[in-house]
Amino acid sequence: MTRIAAVHGVLPPNRYTQAEITDTVARVCLPAGADRRVLDRLHASARVGHRNLVLPLDQYGKLDGFGAANDIFIEAALDLGAEAVAGAIDAAGLDPADIDMIMCTSVTGIATPSLDARLVNRLGLRPDVKRVPVFGLGCVAGAAGIARLHDYLRGWPGHAAVLLSVELCSLTLQRDDSSMANLVAGALFGDGAAAVVALGDDHPGAPGAGPAVVATRSRLYPGSERVMGWDVRDTGFRVVLDPGVPGVVRAHLGGDVRDFLADHGLTGDDVTAWVCHPGGPKVLEAVAETLRLPEGALELTWRSLADIGNLSSSSVLHVLRDTLALRPPPPGTPGLLMAMGPGFCSELVLLRW
Repeated sequence: MTRIAAVHGVLPPNRYTQAEITDTVARVCLPAGADRRVLDRLHASARVGHRNLVLPLDQYGKLDGFGAANDIFIEAALDLGAEAVAGAIDAAGLDPADIDMIMCTSVTGIATPSLDARLVNRLGLRPDVKRVPVFGLGCVAGAAGIARLHDYLRGWPGHAAVLLSVELCSLTLQRDDSSMANLVAGALFGDGAAAVVALGDDHPGAPGAGPAVVATRSRLYPGSERVMGWDVRDTGFRVVLDPGVPGVVRAHLGGDVRDFLADHGLTGDDVTAWVCHPGGPKVLEAVAETLRLPEGALELTWRSLADIGNLSSSSVLHVLRDTLALRPPPPGTPGLLMAMGPGFCSELVLLRW
């Protein structure tokens, strides 16, 4: 089975309180003199205390269109991505030349050549490293990325693979857009990156590595294409965020998780760690309700939301890192890593600690 050898998360240096970010969103998104009570209420209820951003707050009102924001994305994503991958490889006890495949996911900017291609020489990866750039999965890509690493390593069990997630969500904030979706996104999303090193079953480092990936499952919910995503405009990525997301979670996630666990002779009571993407308060409440989770089961997810906000695909990887570092479950017990995103879809990864 695939083994997770290391997880390394990084954040940009500009850190602000939620109140400071709320003031900036009001200045950038609302008409002059507009009533900001709805905005203040949204940001206060997001249960986010701080976020790290790729730019100083006073720079967001000066971004001149999609091209300028994307140029910043490429430069900053390469810096954060290099730090995340180098940290994960070092934590796994490997050298960059030991990596056989790198998968890179982001939904907050575009680059051709892709970020992974630009990082090969910078990191000292081999010129024959296999590269898989992924765009469009959004928040679900952290979980889906681990699942696809597992698929690859089942075919190449002697290999080592890296998943890199870089999300600079703040660069997608739309100026002069007071829509509810834009204001909600401005209340929740932050910037960050994370990298995972995974080893195949026959890799010499696998026996001493971390949790095993036992199985994965993908679910796409028909007729939900407009629940979450982007509308691409001249100004960049304009968020699509339907208020019905918690309802979709309640309608589908519980049954999917119970069926998945049952296929492996398990129930929710057997799971010793729930590694969940911090989609937002209403989503997390829906997850806990539909899965009938005990009090505190999502504590690390709630803590991550409060401390750094929702980092899109990077968030669940930060929660996985925190689980390994702060709350390692008993060896041999099952855990479930899960995320949801555009499609609308879910990705489930069954782990064994």
